Amino acid sequence: MIKFVLMVNQQGQTRLSRYYEPVELSRRAALEAAVVRCCLSRNKEQCSFVEYKDFRLVYRQYAALYVVMGVTHSENELSIYELIQNFVEVLDKYFSRVSELDIMFNLDSVHIILDEMIQNGHVVETNKSRVLAPLTAINKMVDG
Repeated sequence: MIKFVLMVNQQGQTRLSRYYEPVELSRRAALEAAVVRCCLSRNKEQCSFVEYKDFRLVYRQYAALYVVMGVTHSENELSIYELIQNFVEVLDKYFSRVSELDIMFNLDSVHIILDEMIQNGHVVETNKSRVLAPLTAINKMVDG
């Protein structure tokens, strides 16, 4: 099961966070800071799977952004690694080369995409056109 999804930049600033288990607001900042430090301190030659407390971190770096998912030990790390790639590909398709600014200024769209892919910590859809269908419909209603 996926516990959380984070998108952070190289300065450690959180650009997106989604939790699938309740975490107190006071603990979220500390958790995010520790997770970011853990991932940013690793070099490119090291594995993208990290044991952290009672879960695993799976992360990928794209230019200046890191996408980090916290998962239970029963979850397949390689499938989560590919899910991160798929998520970024969907964002690229929607934004035509996604950037940190796209995420910051279109956070609602990014959350819709993430919600179409993951619900209650479980992957429900990976097909890019199906994931983007609700946003396409919303954009058609706004434009038309």
